[in-house]
Amino acid sequence: MLRAAAVFSATTVMGAGAAWADGEVNIYSYRQPELIQPLLDAFTKETGITTNVLFLDKGLVERINAEGANSPADVILTVDIARLVEAKEGGVTQPLQNETVNKDIPAQYRDPDGDWFGLTTRGRVVYASKDRVSLDTITYEELADPKWKGKICIRDGQHSYNIGLFASMVAHHGAEYTETWLKGFKENLARKPDGNDRSQAKSIMAGECDLALGNTYYVGLMQTNEKEPEQKEWANAIKILFPNTADRGTHVNISGMALAKNAPNKDNAVKLMEFLSSGEAQTIYAEQVFEYPVMPGAEPSDIVKAFGEIKPDALPLADIAANRKIASELVDKVGLNEGPSM
Repeated sequence: MLRAAAVFSATTVMGAGAAWADGEVNIYSYRQPELIQPLLDAFTKETGITTNVLFLDKGLVERINAEGANSPADVILTVDIARLVEAKEGGVTQPLQNETVNKDIPAQYRDPDGDWFGLTTRGRVVYASKDRVSLDTITYEELADPKWKGKICIRDGQHSYNIGLFASMVAHHGAEYTETWLKGFKENLARKPDGNDRSQAKSIMAGECDLALGNTYYVGLMQTNEKEPEQKEWANAIKILFPNTADRGTHVNISGMALAKNAPNKDNAVKLMEFLSSGEAQTIYAEQVFEYPVMPGAEPSDIVKAFGEIKPDALPLADIAANRKIASELVDKVGLNEGPSM
């Protein structure tokens, strides 16, 4: 089922073919409304333009295509390079060549054709047991070292977060090396891939494994989770290791935006995208979601700073995304989701 969020104006949930006033912009979002609301409030305060949001947990591309030329979508907001590429390849975006946006967002976080733009990054890092792992540095390559046999936990190997990392390995080392690496990595797993990133931290606390792959922002979410305070204990059991800080840097993924193909309020959409690319907006966004602004010099939150300094992999995300299919095929080829051999 698609779930539509309440629209942040006097209107109700958007429908195809609806007529909109000149002072509005319509956003289709894969990101939860409460996470982007402070951004939209700031935009409306600055410009007077009302924002309408439709939240979808899946099927965004399919919905916009079904709506066709009458789609009310102006701006697409999403997380993960995979979904941004999916939107472009699905034919629901249009290129934007905008001096302000291109100035604020580094080229490595932009589609070369202008069809999508990164706003914040998160590192795909190693969660390590504070009690059982003395290392302060590690590389992704080392995760295939037999010394970690039975010590690593991960979520589904085909999850987009992991595929992004594996695609970066292909981009840097080639498919043959990555296949061999994945075989060694698989044999170091403590169990079959399972759960989500937060549950990997829980498994480390429980002593089921010593290392896990996870995104940086989940640590901030766990540390501040008042509704489920046990997650604070999971976060307290781990430390973050930023892989490959001595060479190419840590693999990062992005949250991002795109201009919808048939944006009926294109001028307002471009104004919103210019605002979202600004240092002010990136700081607000990064604070909300415990991520890093892509703008050079923009500061992350104090909680994120406490994770330690990140050196992002400088390889353009478009180059990494181009290897996602190969990475996915390699995950199946080595049987990563079957877990280690007995």
